[in-house]
Amino acid sequence: MCPGSYDPVTLGHLDVLERAVALYDEVVVTVLHNPAKAGTFSVEDRIGFVERALEARGIGDRVRVQAFGGRLLVEVARELGADAIVKGLRGTTDFTYELPMALMNRHLTGIETVFLPGDPALEHVSSSLVKEVARLGGDVTGLVPDEVRDALVASQRADS
Repeated sequence: MCPGSYDPVTLGHLDVLERAVALYDEVVVTVLHNPAKAGTFSVEDRIGFVERALEARGIGDRVRVQAFGGRLLVEVARELGADAIVKGLRGTTDFTYELPMALMNRHLTGIETVFLPGDPALEHVSSSLVKEVARLGGDVTGLVPDEVRDALVASQRADS
């Protein structure tokens, strides 16, 4: 399983998902959300963005996208029968953040976390940075699928 908020999905996420599909027979993208918080996009929109982007890349048939809220990641993994948690890493900062969680998840249930290094060309891309750039009127073309870029632009127009 490949967990994340995917708010919004970026080309970095899609790079990791494509490579996870090459390693596993099936990949479950787990769109995690906190029911008490409002994201930039609704959970349904996030799922749709991910599904359509995967279809466009020709791997939609090997990936399932599901949402889970307000639960421990290891509970979701157990429910799904996941063999591993796959996480993309952009650099050492991500590793420093992700390693304690991976160790805790293994302590709680024995599930292993597999780290995939991200494409160096996308090392600077994060959902939060993309949203900030878009909010300030910057062009996020080439960082997110075009549909997501258009939705970010439309949400900025609606907010102004």
